[in-house]
Amino acid sequence: MTAPGLAPKAFLGFLAMCTGMFLAILDIQIVASSLIEIQADLRIPADRLSYLQTIYLIAEIIAIAVSGRLARALSTRWLYTIGLVGFVAASGACAAASTYQALYAARAVQGFFGGVLIPTVFSAVFLMFPLNRQATATAVAGSFAMLAPTLGPFLGGWITEHLSWHWLFLINVGPGLIAAGITAAWVRIDDADWKGLARTDVLTLGLAVAFLTTLELTLKEAPGRGWFSAAALSLAGTCIASGTWLVRRCLRVPEPLIEIRAFADRDFAIGAWFSFVLGMALFGATYLMPLFLGLVRDHGPLEIGTIMMVTGAAQLLAAPLAALLERRWAATPMTIAGFGLFAAGLLSNGIGTPDWGFNELFAPQVLRGIALLLCLLPITRLALGRLPADRVPQASSLFNLMRNVGGAVGLALIDTILETRTAGHADAIIVKLQAGDRATAAFVGLPLERFTGAALGPIDQATREMVAPLVQRAAMTMSMNDAWIVLGACAALSLIALRHAGTKKKGGSLGPRPSFLDAGAPYILKRTPARNTRPRRS
Repeated sequence: MTAPGLAPKAFLGFLAMCTGMFLAILDIQIVASSLIEIQADLRIPADRLSYLQTIYLIAEIIAIAVSGRLARALSTRWLYTIGLVGFVAASGACAAASTYQALYAARAVQGFFGGVLIPTVFSAVFLMFPLNRQATATAVAGSFAMLAPTLGPFLGGWITEHLSWHWLFLINVGPGLIAAGITAAWVRIDDADWKGLARTDVLTLGLAVAFLTTLELTLKEAPGRGWFSAAALSLAGTCIASGTWLVRRCLRVPEPLIEIRAFADRDFAIGAWFSFVLGMALFGATYLMPLFLGLVRDHGPLEIGTIMMVTGAAQLLAAPLAALLERRWAATPMTIAGFGLFAAGLLSNGIGTPDWGFNELFAPQVLRGIALLLCLLPITRLALGRLPADRVPQASSLFNLMRNVGGAVGLALIDTILETRTAGHADAIIVKLQAGDRATAAFVGLPLERFTGAALGPIDQATREMVAPLVQRAAMTMSMNDAWIVLGACAALSLIALRHAGTKKKGGSLGPRPSFLDAGAPYILKRTPARNTRPRRS
């Protein structure tokens, strides 16, 4: 059923926009269950694998920062159409990539164009629909947004298992082009203002790219090369210089690309901090799970996707409860519940063994799935609920940007832990096995007859070769456990920031607040007036 006064074609155009957004969100999750397959096919070094996700996240950050200005310059219709066509073209380039360098380059372009789609859809809710239909339209868009992470891992595993990983990207082409055509033909929202492009702060954009790129490279390269190596110091110096210049410029220009001044509001700063930590935990878990299942358990993509689907399903089922609690609970207790559950789900993975499978991984995934919206809703209210309406668009962009930055930093942190801890764990395991430690032998998966607590005699070469892969598997599990514990500790310790939050009242007392379905994407245009009208159509 369409909204009164909204033509059927316009409503179908909105559904087409939701379809494109679904593809963009799906593309983050659909790759997760096939990381090991892509790594093997393109010979991606182990310490470069996380770039497949990190590059997409960084490109999305840049897109979030410029989406508002691009929408005003190009109009919502043409920004979305160009974004979706660009996303489809980049998806084709990802599928055609024969080297991981080419895949990463295409993935960056895909992330940028995908990044403009999500906020544009949620802005269209307020620009296309009359006030009394905006809640329904938001629910429609939110359903598309929440269904993608639920289906993504399983769908990605099935496609890779029965076709090839290239089809993870090729499936975007047909639906994407159809949705782009419908959007261009039937969506009419606002007029273009091409002069707005001239007002885009290109220098700030370049500084943001330099800062984010060198930050990620510093975190990734310094542990292996040494923090005081020439390469690490050069990267860190560039990162600090570009970051300092970026902040100073954003504070000085009249219309900054990134509204750094929002951090002067204490509640916003605390909400942005939680958004950063949530990004670390969320994207970190999505990266660690397929690594464990692929490298340690040697599962195929379909089995990985089936196991990982639990988190998305729990999130989808818990959404109505989270929405109910968001209306009845104050932000502080809901944040404690959300991040407490998420921390429990992460820490539960930190006691894993090399033999863990679906049953052992079920409960931690359910905890994280239930916790996600319990985390996201109150921190969105905390960050944006008291800001003046004219500050919400830019502040919301920054709030969501922080989540992606947290994700990129989290992935780099995980790689650092895996790279630096695995060899040490392997050496410790060997020492304990030679001492006859039964608990260590059971963890590794060795027969226990020879392990009586007494030191073992000389070990022949054949036994060494048999034991080596089991020791490596166990050491990798232990380093992954370390990463899970670090993520869980970050989520739990982040709650200390609530002591400084000024928001004490219940949700209804905070005035206008963003819907929980808007939390996954910033408002990039101002809301429509309160009266039941829509902007002039082109």
